[in-house]
Amino acid sequence: MDPAPVGSHAAALGSRRAEQWAATMAGTTAGAVRRAHSDPTPGVGAPFMLGREEREAAEDAALAAGASRAIGAGRRAVEEEPDDWRTCFERDRDRILHSAAFRRLAGKTQVFVHPADHQRTRLTHALEVAQVATAIARALRLNVALVEAIALGHDCGHGPGGHASEDALGPYVAEGYDHAVWGADVVLAGLNLCAETLDGVRCHSWSRPAPMTAEGEVVSWADRIAYVCHDFEDAVAAGIVDPGVLPADVLLRCGETRREQLDTFVRAVVTSTARDGHVSMDADTAEALAQMRAANYRHIYMRPASVAQASAVIAVLRALVEHFADHPGRLPGARADGGAARAGSEAALRAAVTYVGGMTDRFAFRTAVADLGWDPARLPVAVDAG
Repeated sequence: MDPAPVGSHAAALGSRRAEQWAATMAGTTAGAVRRAHSDPTPGVGAPFMLGREEREAAEDAALAAGASRAIGAGRRAVEEEPDDWRTCFERDRDRILHSAAFRRLAGKTQVFVHPADHQRTRLTHALEVAQVATAIARALRLNVALVEAIALGHDCGHGPGGHASEDALGPYVAEGYDHAVWGADVVLAGLNLCAETLDGVRCHSWSRPAPMTAEGEVVSWADRIAYVCHDFEDAVAAGIVDPGVLPADVLLRCGETRREQLDTFVRAVVTSTARDGHVSMDADTAEALAQMRAANYRHIYMRPASVAQASAVIAVLRALVEHFADHPGRLPGARADGGAARAGSEAALRAAVTYVGGMTDRFAFRTAVADLGWDPARLPVAVDAG
């Protein structure tokens, strides 16, 4: 068939579709209001609305005794006026969701640098943690909005290249570079989040002190449950590991698929917490989770290719930090305001770490090649699935 008529036909269809779409832009006028669709849709019943204070009261009555209560504008470093409709924790969730730091998680390593289409990124990991955490929180009558806020923000402190960024950036800041603490105290600080949200982000790692809220503890469990299950699934799909590496008793208890494993672990947290009164998991299921995590470390995170990937990430990030610390005028903020910290100073070094830590993988590697003349052959390589 002559390709010209096909192209002309496609162009005509595209033009008609664009015209039809444009015609819906104004919606449909219905008296004094406009609606999205011209055909009738179910209404909401008798007109009513609940303001924030009424919603807080309803929430208070529905939540468990130990759940966190949203009150007014919340406990923030800088006082604010409360929202008319949203609770303080809902505002936190919305601020994180719309933040640049959250969006950049789409370009940051979960396990694989330059992930294939179906492999997780830090962003999809955060979304899966939020799903697991809210499933647990709803069953336990905890504050779902607070759980969502913590879960969505919990990894915003990660630098490019996964956990290797902590090893790369840690020597340059006095307190070290712990992604949990850095996320709460540096990356998300400008959002003026509630104390409970920041604490949940700061203390979600098991190596940190316990969170101040039950919701924060739920996210700690949800994070481990989610990454243990989905990192293993990604590695199996990539041909790195065989499902048979998991001990038979673990497969018997938890199942062979991510769906079965998540169901097992979520149910275990809910039922154990209901009995114990504290967020927990029964010892046998927790041991199965620990064995899965150990298998991940042995066969995925510490395999020679992963170690080589981490070494390549560390080399790139340290070179970038030292470059920008020596040339602070090249930092975006310095270009915007016309000033810069003194080259080589502690302030310049911290600014460089903050900038490099916020980079996505591709941006960091591109910058190293463009600004440092980095040899592309020394960059981390992707692991293709299938």
